[in-house]
This record gives sequence, C-alpha cells and structure tokens, in this order.
Amino acid sequence: MSLLSVERLDVRHGQLQAVRSISFEVQEGETLALVGANGAGKTTLLRAIAGAHRPAGGRILLDGADVTEVPAYRRVAQGIALVPEGRRLFPGMTVEENLLVARANGRPGPWTIDRVLEAFPMLRARFKAKAGNLSGGEQQATAIGRALVTNPRILLLDEVSLGLAPIAVERVYQCLETLISGGATILLVEQDLGRALRVATRVACMLEGSVVLEGPAAALTREQVTEAYFGLKRGTEQSQPA
Repeated sequence: MSLLSVERLDVRHGQLQAVRSISFEVQEGETLALVGANGAGKTTLLRAIAGAHRPAGGRILLDGADVTEVPAYRRVAQGIALVPEGRRLFPGMTVEENLLVARANGRPGPWTIDRVLEAFPMLRARFKAKAGNLSGGEQQATAIGRALVTNPRILLLDEVSLGLAPIAVERVYQCLETLISGGATILLVEQDLGRALRVATRVACMLEGSVVLEGPAAALTREQVTEAYFGLKRGTEQSQPA
C-alpha cells in the first residue's frame, strides 16, 4: 500500500481550475519531485495535500485512510508536514521558539530539536536569533526543521531553492540528501531540474494543472523533462487539460 495516494484530485481558485484530475502515489521512503513552470499548479497541489486548500473533487489517502476532509492541523498530527513557499516562519520568534511551537503540535517520534540541529548544523549558532534576522538559507533550514520536529510520515517541500544564494542552496540540499538517504518520504516541488533529477526517485512534470510526464528519475532525460515542462510535445501519451 502506498503511503500517500492522490486520486483524480481537482482544485480550484474560484472559477480557475488550478489542478485537473491528478492521480499519483508516493511510496514510503521515496522522493517524488514535482516540476513545472510557474502557474502549473504545483503549490496548489501541495497545499491541498496538506489541508490548506480544499479540493473541488477527488481524494487524498494517507496510508489508505481518506484525509480529504481532515483539517490541516489534524493532518500534521497524522503525519503530513508542509514546508511552504516563502518559509513563513514567525519572524519575531527565535529559531528555538519556532521549533518548539511546531513540536507541540506534532507526533511522537525520533525527530527532536537536538536531532534537527544535527541535521542542520548551521542553526546551532543562530538558535537564539530571531527568525526575521536569519539569512535565506538559515530560514529555509529552520522551516524544514520546524516540519521535521512534527515527526512527519511525509514531508512536503515547496520551492526549496527559491530566492536563495547558490551557496545556501548547496548547503540546504546537502542536508536534504542526508534526510533522503536516511529513508525520509518526500514530495518535493522544485524548479531546478538538475537538482530535482539528482535527488528524486521519481519525477512528475506538471503543465496547466495536469501531470504530463511521470517516471523514474534515472529513466528520464533532462531533454524529456524540459519538453514536458514547456509543453513542447503534447502527444497522445500526455494528459490534456480539461
């Protein structure tokens, strides 16, 4: 049984259909990278899975249990954690306080604050610093750590590298690769195709709200993903938007 199953999910913003009848599964210990241009529906899809945006149709299953109507805070307690685009930390609170707030709403498990500091050693010296005073890379590490202390069964990461300096991206991804090698289950939204193909088990490319290409990362070339990304090939093997 898959850890996460999305079945024919439709999500709207008013009259705009942002996600169109999408179905996919994520196995435990797998990293699925969602790629696609701005406006493809990636962030909306992650928010729907996390419970922050109510779907118009379809189902979301966590380990076989239907969580489609479960509120976001209860999904955290059941093991779904979202690191949102823009990080959205509490800027007036310290790194420690941001982690403590999240831990209070999570599940029992191996991820403690000390373990987060081991996974993201750059946070040790900034532990008592306010989140609003951190660098972009430090904020991203804090946001991921905040999700981890809830002891998620699946970690949803939205645009990990967005707005970060190259050296900060490299440091964050080094830490992520440690998580992945440790067996974490991750659904990753990433516009950097090279990094997505390098760290993911599978890749799904979205275009206009639909998944138009999906397969094992090792079996897909950068050219295939790029063509799907920009809609350069829309043959019968790819899904057409409704």
